[in-house]
Amino acid sequence: MQRLLHKRHILKIPVSVLVVIYKSNGEVLLIERADQEGFWQSVTGSIDFASEDLRQAAIREVQEETGIDVHQLTPDALQDMQHQIEYEIYPQWRFRYEAGVIKNTEHWFSLLVPDETAVTLSPREHIAYEWLPFVAAAAKCFSPSNGQAILQLFSSKAS
Repeated sequence: MQRLLHKRHILKIPVSVLVVIYKSNGEVLLIERADQEGFWQSVTGSIDFASEDLRQAAIREVQEETGIDVHQLTPDALQDMQHQIEYEIYPQWRFRYEAGVIKNTEHWFSLLVPDETAVTLSPREHIAYEWLPFVAAAAKCFSPSNGQAILQLFSSKAS
């Protein structure tokens, strides 16, 4: 069960999704965090409750962070990359979790969108976005594992 933090915030569960959003031309969407200038990333977010389905969490996070409605895309647009990593939570964000939690398990997804897809950021979370060629996007990611997810997606497409 999640506990309240400072009476207004719910503590996060250390299980999350990362969604690499891309176009058929190889461009990848990166978004810049509002709370960390220069921190470019793919869509990410924690599950809201312990039994939340990871695919549903990915759909929810994409909608919340970019305004893209996955339900309006083809049924196979969102793919589970069948990959997960465990990473150490950055110290400045550990207050969002229960005391003593320092690791998060992240599950990777990809989302193929039409070239004309509009992006509407949640200004509370992100302040800018860019579509970049996948190699440039991977290099620009603040998190090395986010860059790895992008490169892994496109290496599997080349096979």
